[in-house]
Order: sequence, then structure tokens, then C-alpha cells
Amino acid sequence: MMDSRAARRAMIDSQLRPEGVTDAFVLAAMGSVERENFVPETSLAFAYFDRTLPLGNGRAMMPPAALGRLLSELAPRPGERALVVAAGAGYSAALLKTIGLDVTAVESDPALAAQARASGVEIAGTDHKSLKGGYDLILIDGAVEVIPDQLVALLADGGRLATAIIDRGVSRLAIGRASGGVLGLSTIVDAAVAPLPGFERPRAFTF
Repeated sequence: MMDSRAARRAMIDSQLRPEGVTDAFVLAAMGSVERENFVPETSLAFAYFDRTLPLGNGRAMMPPAALGRLLSELAPRPGERALVVAAGAGYSAALLKTIGLDVTAVESDPALAAQARASGVEIAGTDHKSLKGGYDLILIDGAVEVIPDQLVALLADGGRLATAIIDRGVSRLAIGRASGGVLGLSTIVDAAVAPLPGFERPRAFTF
């Protein structure tokens, strides 16, 4: 039987801190939320490995270090409003809720949404299109080729967004801040993050 408390300590010491995860709120949350509750039974033995974990239907869970780095760059604080897009089984939303944020999570896959609800994460709907704005931070929980303008519009002025951007087949962690309705985005580091369906760049027409 896995000693999950020891596994979380090892995750923090050997994966998160060496990869630049320094935010005290993020480290405390990742040290307390039981990651094994958000992975399929077939992957329980790998719950704290620093690798992508398949969730089914082409979806996957971010490696702990990649997610931790994104959250650390977002610098979430208690009382802020957060939106988690493609919440999967709910792990990242649970982390933000543990920190003390007001979290809205959306997930399009019915099975994953059901798993998230079973783990105590409220799923507000299948996507962000019907939501009202004013979020202090948005986390897109996967790798995307493009960030929809409609999603950027949900950020409050000065709000932050984090995701992984796919550029010529390579995924890179990225963080941005909204100003005047425009998102300034900067990449941080390459990371193995699975692509999210529905966020592909439109293909140019060719003869």
C-alpha cells in the first residue's frame, strides 16, 4: 500500500522544488491534496510519478512539476476568482480550492466531469462560453495551439492566465497577464504536456 503522505513529500522535494516551484501556497496545497484520488485505478501506482497520466478518451493529467510550475507562476491567493478550463478529473481545481480561491471548473468529457464531482470538485458546465468574466486567474489544464479570444475576455484587467503552448510540436509552459483586453503571453520552459482537443490552430487551406 502506498504511503501517500510520504509520496507527496518526495514529490515536493524531488520534483517540484528542483523545477522552480517556490510559491508557498502551491507547495502547501500539493503537499496536502491526495493526487491518487484523481487518477484512474490502473494508474494508482504512478500517481506521484513526474509523468503524464492518461485519463481516458484521449485526455491526460499534467505531470506534477509542470502543473506546480504553472500554478507557482500564477501565484494564486485566497479570495481570488479562478477558472479552470478542461479540468479533467479535478486535481488542479482541488488545489486552487484548497488554497482558498473561488473556483469555477468546466469539463467537456462527461466521465471526467463525473469523476471530478465524485472527488468533491464542482463542475459548472462543459465549456467557458456561457460564463461571465472578471476572473483573477485562468488555468487551461493542458497544451493548446491557440487561446480563444473569448476565453481571454473572461479575465479581469490585470488577470493572469497559464497553460502550455504547442509550437511546432513542442509544448512549453506559458504565463500571461491581461491588459486592456489583450493577453501578453511569455513562455517559461519546455514540458511534456498532452494536447487538449478543441484548441487546435485552424489549418490553412491548400490546393
